[in-house]
Amino acid sequence: MEAAYLRRLVDGLPPGPATVLDLGCGAGAPIAEWLVAVGCLVTGVDAAPAMLALARARLPAATWIEHDMRSLALGARFAAIVAWDSFFHLRRAAQRGMFPVLRDHLVVGGLLLFTSGHADGEAIGQVNGAPLYHASLDPAAYARLLEQHGFDVVLHRDRDPACGDHTVWLARAR
Repeated sequence: MEAAYLRRLVDGLPPGPATVLDLGCGAGAPIAEWLVAVGCLVTGVDAAPAMLALARARLPAATWIEHDMRSLALGARFAAIVAWDSFFHLRRAAQRGMFPVLRDHLVVGGLLLFTSGHADGEAIGQVNGAPLYHASLDPAAYARLLEQHGFDVVLHRDRDPACGDHTVWLARAR
């Protein structure tokens, strides 16, 4: 379901193997897997060692880093960053704090693709019977944060029915 957005991301990058940072990469599927399949050089970051072990086994050619995205400082810049289904597990204040981190890891002209909730709020969902925290800012707050941190919104789709009702953002770093 996310392939159309990933294609739009890759099509917006310069020719050649693009470096992509996958934040909250989990087990490396489906996002990193898709990106590697189209020739991207992927670096995945996740705080869960068990998920990274699965990612390493699935995609040994990619780079996998165990780290909390909120304090990430790799000293490297990427052509693109993908944060698919990862920001909304952070509290709202932590989400606001991610925008300088994102800007510091993108080249000028680089692309940021992320998903968010569709309205300001918090909720507790469930995965395999365990509680799972979700939070979102208001869309206008995301738009302001992107602008304040040097991004131009390329697209924003609210609850896209063709993508499992995901709210998707694509932005370019100035």
